[in-house]
Amino acid sequence: QVQLVESGGGLVQAGGSLRLSCAASGRSFSSYAMGWFRQAPGKEREFVASISWSGGNLYYPDSVKGRFTISRDNTKNAVYLQMNSLKPEDTAIYYCAASAFGGGTINYWEYVYWGQGTQVTVSS
Repeated sequence: QVQLVESGGGLVQAGGSLRLSCAASGRSFSSYAMGWFRQAPGKEREFVASISWSGGNLYYPDSVKGRFTISRDNTKNAVYLQMNSLKPEDTAIYYCAASAFGGGTINYWEYVYWGQGTQVTVSS
């Protein structure tokens, strides 16, 4: 079992930056791939970033590529999402998730543990 708690969300102006953190507790964190997803009101859950268990493989959709960076620190049982050049369309609840597919995956159904989410609001 892995418990995930996100933090770092908030209100920021367009063009600004935020850094989300996800603290994990439980066993074998370092064996899981980690991902970030987001969901805006009235929209489907959207993949944002994924990182393999070793940190060697990274995945991003085109919508955030070049602006967002996922990283992890297995010594601290944590994963991060650095978000730069934020846009109003980035407004959503952001969720951290853990997948047993250690190489990383973009598919939400392959993630078995989820955090409660943190709100990110980008004003224009």
